[in-house]
Amino acid sequence: MRTITYITILVSMMVNAVVFGAGAIAILTVPVLNEHAKYLLPAWIVVTFLVSPVIARFMAPSLRLREHPGDQPHLGLR
Repeated sequence: MRTITYITILVSMMVNAVVFGAGAIAILTVPVLNEHAKYLLPAWIVVTFLVSPVIARFMAPSLRLREHPGDQPHLGLR
C-alpha cells in the first residue's frame, strides 16, 4: 500500500470523530431535529462513514513529510 493510503486511513478515523461529533451536537441541540433524533442519528453515522475517507484523502497529501534538497539524513550519530 502507498504512504498516502496509510495516512488516509489514520486521518479518516479522526475526521470521522470530529464530523460525527459536530453533527450529533447539532441534531441533539436543535429542538426540531431533536424530535427526529431516533432516525437522524443512525443516518448521520452512515453519512460520516461515507464522507470521512473523502475528506481524509484530500488532507493526506499535505500531511506527508517533504524532503528538501539540502536536507541530510539523520543517522543519530554526531
